[in-house]
Amino acid sequence: MGQKPLNLVELKITKLVNGGQAIARLDGLVYFVWNALPGETVKAVITRKKKDYAEALAVEIVVASPSRQKPRDEEFLATSPWQIMAKEMESSAKVAILEEQLGSGPTKLKYPIIDFIQSDKQWHYRNKMEYSFYGDDLGIHLALHQRSSHSKLIVNSSSLAASEIDIAANDLIANFTALGLRAADLKSFILRSSKDGKVSVSLFTKINSVDKFKKLILPDSVQGLKLYFSNPRSPASVATKLLLTLGESVISDDINGRRFFYDADCFFQINVGIFEKAINYIKEEIGETDLVDMYSGVGTIGLSVAQNGVDLVEINKISSDFAFINAQKNHIKANILLSSSEKALEYIPKSKPVIFDPPRSGLHQNIIKELLIKKPPKIIYLSCNPATLARDIKLLISDYEITKIKLLNFFPKTPHIETLVFMTKEYS
Repeated sequence: MGQKPLNLVELKITKLVNGGQAIARLDGLVYFVWNALPGETVKAVITRKKKDYAEALAVEIVVASPSRQKPRDEEFLATSPWQIMAKEMESSAKVAILEEQLGSGPTKLKYPIIDFIQSDKQWHYRNKMEYSFYGDDLGIHLALHQRSSHSKLIVNSSSLAASEIDIAANDLIANFTALGLRAADLKSFILRSSKDGKVSVSLFTKINSVDKFKKLILPDSVQGLKLYFSNPRSPASVATKLLLTLGESVISDDINGRRFFYDADCFFQINVGIFEKAINYIKEEIGETDLVDMYSGVGTIGLSVAQNGVDLVEINKISSDFAFINAQKNHIKANILLSSSEKALEYIPKSKPVIFDPPRSGLHQNIIKELLIKKPPKIIYLSCNPATLARDIKLLISDYEITKIKLLNFFPKTPHIETLVFMTKEYS
């Protein structure tokens, strides 16, 4: 018999935490464990160990939770690690994680009951995927980065992606291989699909030349592609220079009766169906007043809910240009500023509602300070990170009351939590 690996431990799992891992404690050490559920006993391989905590991956389920389900994807941990749990466990876990974040720290929030809004689609809801590449003797393969490691996993598809995205990805892979390209030539690509099945692609290469791509022909599954040189030292999907455009990269979608144009380089909501629900909630709250939309992207929130005028603040030039087009196409009076939100403090209003949909880092502290000075009548905050959401609203509650919290399940089968918070200025 072979010896047991020294880094294999048996753990009893207690709960799920923000970020998606399960928690266990053993011999004074906290373990953050993937592929494990509350109530389970698992044998896990330690993937990283520090003084106060360790990260691990469950490789054997000794005692399984009744809520454990067989994942659809063999490599589910790379994209959707919560495929292993029933829908009911996922919803209760997300609410519990949000409640824990809101209740942690010295400042205790008073907040209403969290309203959990389930997505209509549990699978194939993503209109965006980002894949990397893996090469071997058979050619180029789609790949994803393996969680808790620097290695890559070969995949053919994702059960979360819209079917047309994976069809397009595999068609392009076949064309890359036929051209004689190598995986080492490529970094990553982003694929976006519209509700009517059109696919736009941004491809990032390490080669600062179009020579190897001149004979690239788009398959019927791809409407348009932009080829970028990306500095090999930069992150995967960061463009250094546009090299080539093939076909028509612009696609569009209807959101509650208004048409929005965008491409693979823009920020656009990944799950349009549940995003439309969020838009309706915001529209009910805003009414017919003018408003300000910070971190506005291509204008999907501000232009969707605006009945009169709207100020849009966006740092990305491509998204800002599409916001201008979308305002014109929908006949909405919009003032569009190309700027980071923290450098556009003069746009934070005194008398109009303001909407925030920031990145995971949350609101810049200068924005918080300006809000407490200007005190707009309503703040609508759409967050993708419960930790920074809690941090920010705890700084605002001296002057604001939280009136509604809606946890919208934008990302079923994943630990990602999207929260819509409505805050109203308290009058003394």
